[in-house]
Amino acid sequence: MAIVGDFHADHIFAFARPPKAHLTMVGVRRKPLLMRIFSLLLVILLLPSLRAADKKVIVTVEAGDFDRHDTVVSFAFSQSTGKSLALQREGKLSPLQAGKDGRACFRLDALKKGARASYEVVPDPATTPPGIGMTRDKTKLKFTQSGQPRLEYQAEPGALPRDDIKTIFTRGGYLHPILTPAGRMVTDDFPPNHIHHHGVWWAWTHTEFEGRKPDFWNMGDGKGRVDFVALAGQWDGPVHGGFQARHRFEDLTAGKPITVLVEHWEVTVFAASSREKAWWIFDLTSEQTCAANHPLKLPQYHYGGLGLRGNRAWNGKENCHFLTSEGETDRVQGHATRARWCDMWGEVDGAKAGIAILGHPDNFRAPQPMRLHPDEPFFCYAPQQTGDMEIKPGELYVSRYRFVVHDGPPNQAELDRLWNDFAKPPTVSVEEK
Repeated sequence: MAIVGDFHADHIFAFARPPKAHLTMVGVRRKPLLMRIFSLLLVILLLPSLRAADKKVIVTVEAGDFDRHDTVVSFAFSQSTGKSLALQREGKLSPLQAGKDGRACFRLDALKKGARASYEVVPDPATTPPGIGMTRDKTKLKFTQSGQPRLEYQAEPGALPRDDIKTIFTRGGYLHPILTPAGRMVTDDFPPNHIHHHGVWWAWTHTEFEGRKPDFWNMGDGKGRVDFVALAGQWDGPVHGGFQARHRFEDLTAGKPITVLVEHWEVTVFAASSREKAWWIFDLTSEQTCAANHPLKLPQYHYGGLGLRGNRAWNGKENCHFLTSEGETDRVQGHATRARWCDMWGEVDGAKAGIAILGHPDNFRAPQPMRLHPDEPFFCYAPQQTGDMEIKPGELYVSRYRFVVHDGPPNQAELDRLWNDFAKPPTVSVEEK
């Protein structure tokens, strides 16, 4: 009798056969040799599934058209979830983080243009570097790497920082503070000259809805606002941490608040590699849908959308600097131009620091036009600069951005390389052997 592990072939057959097979087998049992042959054949057929757990899972990465190093790689992966996996190649381990969404992520150390590399998925022996930690502190989510703060998400509105600010300006659903690897803050919150600016946030300015003109940006006018609704999930791990959240855009011009848009944010904070000391990155994806039966119209206007407010020390024409992917450094000349990325930087605590926004090529009207403020540390991507647009019922307005938070002045070649990683990532295949 054939034996596979602790299972007898006859037992496997009895478990696998359909109900009516038992009646047929009464006659077959009179022919033991035939029965044994049949059982052996069935074992051979079932053997792959019984030994599937023993198979090696191989992940193959192809660099494509660019040299890669310190590259975030994400791919479909449904074999396992959790934080206890690693990729092994030539005796070296890289942490692999597999999520419940059916995707996995790791950091590709180095791979030349046109080259490929294969890795085996193995259990993580817990010797990999620490990743991103996440804690909830009252109204905030706080993200750290090795105990060093990276960014915070202001979920519910917190306390107003000054007594002279009216309660109409209370706001949640934004990122602040954001800090460089050396701990220098590159964002601001409730700046005195623009109280409605908040680190990294999203709001539309010049709009039309059902014949009215709500303004979700200039909150002090009382025509609209954006509110945090709920957290849809948060996590930490060896490769990244992050959260999902819902926001609500409300029209306040109709006598009673009317929800116009529902927004879903996903923010992913990536752990920097052990050798990378100058920068770290995070991604923000915004998905907006109409909550009513009419579209939100966005007439042509010079700002509105994703906003970034820089450190207060950068106020003034001479204190804040810009660099675009097209090489433009003049903030006046750069306004209303289109670029794949834009970096805003200046001095913080006596040292240079900055933050760049990389726009994904799938974004609406990419490369998107930009608002570069002439004398304040403010930037936004504003696709409505080039003409009227609207968010229609039943359609999903998706925007993807990657942020590079760095010490020192911007490095154009490095930002180009990071944009290529974001926009044209390596390809990945997964197989069992």
